[in-house]
Amino acid sequence: MLQNSECVQVLSDLLPFIQRFYGSTIVIKYGGSAMKDVYLKSKIVEDILFLSYIGIKVVIVHGGGPMINYWLKQMDIEPKFFNGIRVTDKITMELVEMVLVGKVNKELVSLFNRSSNLAVGLSGKDANLITASSFFTDQPDNYTGKVEKVNLDIINILLTNGYIPVIASVASDLNGQSYNINADFVAGAIAASLNAEKLILLTDMPGIMSNINNPATLIKHLNIEKLEYLKDQQIIAGGMIPKVDCCIQALKKNVVSAHIINGNIKCALLLEILTSSGIGSKLVA
Repeated sequence: MLQNSECVQVLSDLLPFIQRFYGSTIVIKYGGSAMKDVYLKSKIVEDILFLSYIGIKVVIVHGGGPMINYWLKQMDIEPKFFNGIRVTDKITMELVEMVLVGKVNKELVSLFNRSSNLAVGLSGKDANLITASSFFTDQPDNYTGKVEKVNLDIINILLTNGYIPVIASVASDLNGQSYNINADFVAGAIAASLNAEKLILLTDMPGIMSNINNPATLIKHLNIEKLEYLKDQQIIAGGMIPKVDCCIQALKKNVVSAHIINGNIKCALLLEILTSSGIGSKLVA
């Protein structure tokens, strides 16, 4: 237990960060194994609600890769990926939408609303929030999508009235065709459209490491030039590529900073946002 003097010191240390980020917008991409662990989910929800209570406008974008893979395997369908992005045929698309919009999103919203009335569940289809197009234009039976346009109307209404939008990364094109979009890119596109202070990706990794097998090689601060160099050297590879690419795109469109952090650490969001040292990799233009 903290002594009274220690509690006062903790609050004193937090105050400059609360003052700095009050009224700012932060977009959080929630994913990885932190979505499967019940305890971690509850702690992340507590952290996000705390950020909201101190005056930070929070938007959450989520995927649900492990849950999608589980249900694909129940149907004897082998998950397929290309450069860290899910390849989505017609059957997979139907399942992805059911899992992300019908199950993962509503469970997450319900978890928030156990102790608040702030979370509102959405997908990219709601109020034409996201207009999608095909990521693989030469593959007509591939419903992996990309973001063409973000319509902020519904997000702005919710944020202005103190709500937390919780967005599943499914959207449709102008003809109503559904697409599964990598949640990292959805988060990045929304952060860019909002001119967000921060884009934060919760992952299973400490951040960007010069040796992927050694957490001690975590690189705390990087700019776009350094990120491109690490990609060329294949130090950034696999599933980290779309994460870094979405951060680069967001930074080029006036997002102040992007962060890749380990969501499995207790209070990860608060440690990254409300301390000077942070716990993950901070990316800037």
